[in-house]
Amino acid sequence: MPDTDYLTAALLGIVEGLTEFLPVSSTGHLILADALLGIEGPASKLFDIVIQLGAILAVCWVYRERFARAAAGLASDPIAQRFVANIVVAFLPAAVVGVLAHRLIKEVLFSPWVVAVSLIIGGILILAIERARPPPRIENVDDMRMRTALWIGCCQILAMIPGVSRAGATIMGGLMLGVDRPAATQFSFFLAVPTMAGATVYDLYKNRGILSLENGTTIAIGFIVAFLCALFVVRTLVGFVSRHGFGVFAWYRIALGGVALALLVLLR
Repeated sequence: MPDTDYLTAALLGIVEGLTEFLPVSSTGHLILADALLGIEGPASKLFDIVIQLGAILAVCWVYRERFARAAAGLASDPIAQRFVANIVVAFLPAAVVGVLAHRLIKEVLFSPWVVAVSLIIGGILILAIERARPPPRIENVDDMRMRTALWIGCCQILAMIPGVSRAGATIMGGLMLGVDRPAATQFSFFLAVPTMAGATVYDLYKNRGILSLENGTTIAIGFIVAFLCALFVVRTLVGFVSRHGFGVFAWYRIALGGVALALLVLLR
């Protein structure tokens, strides 16, 4: 396989790993990256799907002790039971809508134009939410009630629009519901595991006809790079947003969306 394919795989792995857990839309970035690199077709879409597993693994690794405690205490520990119940409840809205609207989402919304507009609108909303959010009353994920988790899960439905960002929708939803920045960010990490794993497995099932080991090396490169980059983000993001908030990501979204729109107009 040509070296350029390996470099492209590494580049897309970097894009996926760095953006999956930031409120900037990893799907939107991959759609724009594919368009800029001239990558298209079912095989490229399958590659984008598989490397998401690398990002999922990063969360599982960083919070392995937390997940292990939750699993061990599921039968008797009320805190572990509430933690798992909140994740399940928050996962269900997007899971149901995703299954029912999968074809519509993939065929209609997966467009660079949709991504560019969503990036800009999402950036403006982040700036507005940072200014208008209520004082935080939930400072720890373990203190979150099921109703709050459900509403965050409903916010996650918006992330099915490419460019909106799953992390952005869940974190901003948490902030508006009175969850502190670190807790909202951590809950977004935890919710990402069943959401992304479920979406990835479902997409792989839908694309099972084109699964093959022919491009195994390329996929492995993208997977590993995505894992390493996501590992860095997961380990540093909570501390970063505690000190600086989400404004920098909002302005990045607006700038990137504006550049993408300009390029799309010029290249028409």
